Amino acid sequence: MSLLIYQGLTSEEITNLELKDIDLENGTIYIKASNTLNRRTLELLNKQILPLSKYIEEVRQKMLRCNTDKLILNKLGKPISVDGIHSIIEPLKTLFPDRKLNPQTIRMSVICNWLNEKKYDLVKVQELAGHKWPGTTEKYIRVDVNAERELINRYFPLI
Repeated sequence: MSLLIYQGLTSEEITNLELKDIDLENGTIYIKASNTLNRRTLELLNKQILPLSKYIEEVRQKMLRCNTDKLILNKLGKPISVDGIHSIIEPLKTLFPDRKLNPQTIRMSVICNWLNEKKYDLVKVQELAGHKWPGTTEKYIRVDVNAERELINRYFPLI
């Protein structure tokens, strides 16, 4: 869940993660390129490092039921699938009945937050999200209608 919420990863990116992609010492995670997204190295938050370390060193070892380097395993000890990620989110939908909750909407919310709340610049958000084109990232900018109305009235007043 934290990889969806803090790094804004897609389900596919999560399923493709391998053990070698996590660098706990430097607090980073490497995301491979896909047909639609660029490769990138993202910072892990401090609060993610200890749980990830415990998962890799203890929990994953006990769960493992096949020979795989995939990072995230399902409850059967095999690499998690996109459907598996969706099934983890399914029970959480009742907590947000007025929202369409799925990995894609979580990612969209994260990208919107980076741009509109944290005020990261467009290029930084494009890199964090892995978007190949700035136009893809620009779609997440929320327009402040009141500010636009004020500008229009200031420079083009209706007399």
